[in-house]
Amino acid sequence: MSKSDAEMHIEVMNRFIELANTIKDEEVGTHVISAALMSASAVYATYVAAGNEGGLHPSGVEKVVDAYRQQLEQVQAAKQAQVEQSQQQ
Repeated sequence: MSKSDAEMHIEVMNRFIELANTIKDEEVGTHVISAALMSASAVYATYVAAGNEGGLHPSGVEKVVDAYRQQLEQVQAAKQAQVEQSQQQ
């Protein structure tokens, strides 16, 4: 049985987090790791949208920013739900 996109999303996300933690264990600051992950994601998002030869027009930048915003809002909502659930226990 093949994995759903959601299952693959979680697995790939966890691989990036594991890599970030490995780099952190090499005594690289978390602020550097976070900025590097964001830069890598921006480079890859540009590649996905425009290929190797192009760049994003302002409207494309806004679409990527909106996608990042949506992901960040989902993560924060999930974290808040975890906090609320742990407070109820």
